[in-house]
Amino acid sequence: MRDKHIHIAHHSDLLKDIYRQVDEQLLVNKRAIALRLCAKFVFYFSAFSLSYTLLYVIKSPLYFVFVFMLYGFVSLLFAFNFSHDFSHNTVFKNKKLNELGFIAIYAIVGAHAEAWKKRHVHSHHYAPNVEDYDSDLRISKLIRVIPGSTHHWYHQYQHFYAPVAYMTYSLFWIFIKDFVILYSPDEYGTKKDFRYHLSFWAQKVFYLVFILVLPLLFSQQAWYIVLTGFLCMHLSQSLFLLFTFFMTHHVEATAYPTTDESGYINTSWLMNQIKSSNDMHPFSKTANFILGGFNNHVAHHLFPHYHHIHYPELNKILYHILQSNNIQPNQTTYWGGIVSHLKLLKRMSKREG
Repeated sequence: MRDKHIHIAHHSDLLKDIYRQVDEQLLVNKRAIALRLCAKFVFYFSAFSLSYTLLYVIKSPLYFVFVFMLYGFVSLLFAFNFSHDFSHNTVFKNKKLNELGFIAIYAIVGAHAEAWKKRHVHSHHYAPNVEDYDSDLRISKLIRVIPGSTHHWYHQYQHFYAPVAYMTYSLFWIFIKDFVILYSPDEYGTKKDFRYHLSFWAQKVFYLVFILVLPLLFSQQAWYIVLTGFLCMHLSQSLFLLFTFFMTHHVEATAYPTTDESGYINTSWLMNQIKSSNDMHPFSKTANFILGGFNNHVAHHLFPHYHHIHYPELNKILYHILQSNNIQPNQTTYWGGIVSHLKLLKRMSKREG
């Protein structure tokens, strides 16, 4: 999978050294890690269950809408902290258990699990921020982040309208994007047989029944209050989701490697992963607990086979090695990342040259 990147001997040797030093220095107490994972699951599952249960208890329409938004935030954090690791098979040794966990949590947030995983693992992780390789760059023509890409007249305002556009993304993903992918030719060799379609429709039906039909039938609110809560949940959930996602790869300092006519990428695999990613509070256990490792994106791209619970300690080793080799990973705070992303949009709102 790395054959399209430039081979740089020094970078290849450095990557081997990084893997060796992390393997030697990172202390892993499997029992302690298992207990921490169980405690984390209990915390997030309890918060998820409580916020969902409150939808059927709350009598005040205003509080109901607020709880619906809270549920959306909690369910997204639940997905951040478990579905991503399930997709990389880092929770259980058994791949089927990881797959079941991944699908179950993705069904809770309404997205089609299999389609996202295929693109994430085989496209985004292979060449992040590389046009025509990274499927995450194909989100919308409304947002321009790639240098040299087509500039439309409306991009001059993108740093103003982006936060509003971001608020619609989860609805777009659940009700449009997943269906477009389902009925489009697949570039990753996915076999869209009866079983694939059955899984797709089961996930969609479950989501609509769980989050919309049951509250309409059994909550203490009028139908228009339930629909208002559902809409407000998605608007707030999407804003948090996209800002968090975009900050991992799209801030002022992140790189966008280019390709030649033969499709070869103008950087090594190692530097593609490092320079195209951005960390937020990479040594903070609190940030790691909340964001499920999304704040440690350099480590995740180099060590997708490690559970995110290891990343704060792993980063101490990784950053030391990189900085000793005069390589500085991109790093912002969470709020600083939002500002930096908007500054990137403003810079890219102008046509080059």
